[in-house]
Amino acid sequence: MANRRAPSMTPEEARRFHESTMVIDSQQPGVTSGVLYTESMHESMREFAVQGMSRGEIRKRLQAMTVREIQEHPEAARQYMAMWEESGVNVASATYAGPHPPEGAFETSVTGITQARAIIDALGDDQLRLVLKADDIERAYRDGVRGVIFDFQETIPFGSDLDRIDTFYNMGLRVVQLTYNLRNLVGDGCTERYKTGLTYYGIEVVRRLNELGMLVDVSHCSEQVGFDAIEVSSSPVIVTHSASNAVCYHDRGKGDELARAIAENGGFFGVAAIGGFLRSDNNATLDDFVDHVEHLVDVMGIDHVGIGSDKCGPGPGTESNFEYPPELGPYETSYLYQDDPDPRATPGGFSWSGFRAEHRLSDNHRIADFDKFTDWPAITMKLAERGFNEGELRKILGENYLRVFREVVG
Repeated sequence: MANRRAPSMTPEEARRFHESTMVIDSQQPGVTSGVLYTESMHESMREFAVQGMSRGEIRKRLQAMTVREIQEHPEAARQYMAMWEESGVNVASATYAGPHPPEGAFETSVTGITQARAIIDALGDDQLRLVLKADDIERAYRDGVRGVIFDFQETIPFGSDLDRIDTFYNMGLRVVQLTYNLRNLVGDGCTERYKTGLTYYGIEVVRRLNELGMLVDVSHCSEQVGFDAIEVSSSPVIVTHSASNAVCYHDRGKGDELARAIAENGGFFGVAAIGGFLRSDNNATLDDFVDHVEHLVDVMGIDHVGIGSDKCGPGPGTESNFEYPPELGPYETSYLYQDDPDPRATPGGFSWSGFRAEHRLSDNHRIADFDKFTDWPAITMKLAERGFNEGELRKILGENYLRVFREVVG
């Protein structure tokens, strides 16, 4: 796709602009659970691997260790905040529910949220804050500190109990994706065999989210769940992280009709920087990423598009900064989250991620110029190179998400 117009800034000017403007990543899943990787954690990784633990087991232990590292070691806390600083991101939405067997999903999410709260408490209000309202985003930006929004990418932790939505709201949860890739009690995900819409229970979940002032996210949902959510919801519906199927088809992408409906409903669409979603081969670059941004701006308007990078650390998918030793084998889609058990480690096990080989999540599908959270300034630089001006960049980088967050959450 050709450049939409001449570059609006030099690379140096774009980097300075990135450092000074409000940047919100509408999906940064591992920002409190996978970004930090200290030497002590590296040593523990080697020990866990020698003990024969699976990736999922190791990831859980390292996530717990992340909390202790930040609480007990000033250098670890400094290293963690330095990664935020290098990224230039002011506020990020982090995930505490992903693909998970129905058993234990509630407990896993509670553990993840309490670990995140412990990190926020350990760093203090002058470094990291929990975002509960739109004013918290603006104050974090104004005060030069970082903010974390709690989100779910799955409703399995609610089980069949609507009151659990209130429980998690009181823990700080503000954004809820209705399904992950597979079917749950709410509706169908985008990689299920048959992609129907919301169930009657799902309708009640959406209504409860509306009552509490929580954002309804349909990123991993079937398109019909997306359309149903727009019809049922009294508030704008959002896509925190996806891509355009008109540019490159992927089960995780969204069609123009749904994107347009989200915009007409006052919603938001964050573009994900995952190589396999952006093009059908393994040569994705940030130019391909911006192709998706440009197309969605053309379809939805400049006021409804943003960035949900979905990128924590090196790898073809969401990943983390944890460096797994070669003996644990290559990346597989079943390792997307610590919640998703390694089928090889569980007799008769099943991968709950819902990603399969055709979904282009492998070591060969990466974005050469955007492979980790600290690469974030490259997005702003590429958008400026493709001609987005300062006003447009402010909207895409943060203002559009802030608008819908204020309208729905308050």
